[in-house]
Amino acid sequence: MTKRPLDKTDIAILAALYKDARMNNKDIAVLVGLAPSSCLERIKKLQTEQVIKGAQLSVDFQALGGNIQVMVSIRLSDHSRPTVDTFQKQLAKLPEVISLYHMGGENDFLLHASLRDTEHLRDFVFNAITARKEVNHVETALIYTQINSKELPKV
Repeated sequence: MTKRPLDKTDIAILAALYKDARMNNKDIAVLVGLAPSSCLERIKKLQTEQVIKGAQLSVDFQALGGNIQVMVSIRLSDHSRPTVDTFQKQLAKLPEVISLYHMGGENDFLLHASLRDTEHLRDFVFNAITARKEVNHVETALIYTQINSKELPKV
């Protein structure tokens, strides 16, 4: 599906919402120089076109008992579509998983997870990942700090 080119006003709206998804329509309209009704119409069009795919909540995982976060690199021995699809769907459903990326390159997946402690991490890696027959390599890296940009990437 080809998407229409975005103009400067669309990009300004996206930048405002990317910085603060809770920003109200009136404030966005003032910021981008539109009437509130025109701004709302543009936002709805961006949503309909799936340029805006939703809004996300940022959570402090420590408040939920997730004292450590990790990135787990995973390589599979079988790269058939059914194996990859099943692996992806099953891992994404696990309660520890924050996000899962299917990638090209040396590793097939990068998994971001939140866990209680190192014992929980060990059990998670053994039980949820290395116990699977299609997995042939796993590397785990602890996350010390995570910083998410509030600026819309310029592509």
